[in-house]
Amino acid sequence: MNRSTSAVGVSRRNFLGLAGMSVAAIALTGTLSSCGTGAAKDGGAAASAHVKLPTYKEFAGVTADLPGNAQGLEAGFLKMPKPIASTTAKPLTGPVSVLSETFEVMAPAMPDNPFWQRLNTALGGTFNMQITEDIGDGYPAKFATILASDTLPDLMWIPPNQGIPNVGPMLEAKFQDLTPYLSGDAVLDYPNLAALKPDSWRTAVVNGKIWGAPIPSTPFGQVMVGSKNTWDKVGGLNAKDANEFMDKVKELSNPAKKQYALEPAYINILHMITEWLGAPNSWAVNKDRTLTHLYETDQYLAGIEYAAKLFTAGAFYPDVNVTNTKSLILNGTLGAVVTAGPRDIGGYRAMDPNQQIEILVPFSFDGKIKPTYDMGYGTVGYTAFKKTDEKRIKEQLALVNWLSAPFGTTEYLQKNYGTEGKDFDFDKDGNPILNADGLKNLPGVVSALNIMTSPESVNFNPGFPDDTKYVHETEKKLLEFAWRNPTNGTYSDTNAKVGPKIQKIIRDKTIDIITGRAPISDFAGVLKRWQNEGGNKIRDEYHADLNPDAPVFTLQPVSK
Repeated sequence: MNRSTSAVGVSRRNFLGLAGMSVAAIALTGTLSSCGTGAAKDGGAAASAHVKLPTYKEFAGVTADLPGNAQGLEAGFLKMPKPIASTTAKPLTGPVSVLSETFEVMAPAMPDNPFWQRLNTALGGTFNMQITEDIGDGYPAKFATILASDTLPDLMWIPPNQGIPNVGPMLEAKFQDLTPYLSGDAVLDYPNLAALKPDSWRTAVVNGKIWGAPIPSTPFGQVMVGSKNTWDKVGGLNAKDANEFMDKVKELSNPAKKQYALEPAYINILHMITEWLGAPNSWAVNKDRTLTHLYETDQYLAGIEYAAKLFTAGAFYPDVNVTNTKSLILNGTLGAVVTAGPRDIGGYRAMDPNQQIEILVPFSFDGKIKPTYDMGYGTVGYTAFKKTDEKRIKEQLALVNWLSAPFGTTEYLQKNYGTEGKDFDFDKDGNPILNADGLKNLPGVVSALNIMTSPESVNFNPGFPDDTKYVHETEKKLLEFAWRNPTNGTYSDTNAKVGPKIQKIIRDKTIDIITGRAPISDFAGVLKRWQNEGGNKIRDEYHADLNPDAPVFTLQPVSK
């Protein structure tokens, strides 16, 4: 029987904001702190300081086998608890339209997808979800087109890191202020939304108002993963230093046999390398409380130079538009990819239950440097409602409440696994295992569902309790090196306006250097452009509102 986890969470290979790599990672997120009068005008940070967040009421229906902790360790479940209902009625009385994105292969459309049709029945109305694939300009382009048309769907996912500018004015003009329905105890009318943590809700606060339901995600950032079958040939997906990693990569790469060690997501691979070099998570707080950006460090330059050596060695898969990386990992064509977090290994079991996936824990680049690990932002944005009447608002809130049902509920099971005997079967331990129809019809839809609505994250791999234990222990190791972006919880209006643009300047030149189209000496000029065209102003705005408890980050010397 085929085994599978659901498409819970995000599995996009280049969803950089989750890893803290992106300077635009909070360009769209409102926060609860001020960065001066400019923020009150566009970001609304000053006004947001006074908004009353939704009352938090933890879901107490299930108990984890492997407890989490306040540092970010996710609660682990070795098997599915007996599901309990978290709602008492179907939320919809008619159709609803939605815009979301999938990070899996596209599933059959609703007319040809029995899982989707059964979901409509469970919801009480037709769930018309327009799904954008993670290809090319993808979601930002689709979002901009729809926004310009003035024919908005009822619900739209607002991502935190895909370059949508001027989010404050956009929300005020196009979307519904949900503060009266969600602030304080008002959220208790929607218990599954009340079970979302305050840190998650901060994402949805802009201009002193709550604009949607947040989408919690793993607090962990990107990791490199690969098949144990492949990496066992070279002693495992690990290394004592960068020289050993290079040796392993060269051994696994054979272009003549169409075998390559690394995916061609150059920025993601560079992110891993800079962690081995002890780089900061976007910004470093210096001893004098000034800020230094990742791009301004010796670690970033050294990382580019090392990535260029990997390219010269033929380590990267040649097609930069490759989408079927899971299949390539499993058949041995590709050695490793960078994924959104440790829990993403479950998606590979869905395709081949006999293959184990390894996670690379950051190692010292030279045997002396202490590596770092970048924790993520903890959410992937929020889902906003277009302006409408109160009856419609409450119905859509009931819908989002249903779709945000926590792990261990019947609603969660329906959303993520479908219907027993149709989409999945329970194994002997009560775990839902997708069947052939489920594997075809669910992943592309479930990914899109979970990028626009989600409960707080858990660590669960149905049918593979050892994977859950492995992820749990790996998360513990990652936390030993973990750093959070010190600007999380602050707001920069300049970042919201030009962050994505000036970041692209840096990334384009970085890729040119890695792929041999430009010399490393070109980087100094593009860094100066980044600083002059917004980077220095972003720094000043973050510094003005820097959390006094943000820890000092010591930049370690890098050998030349």
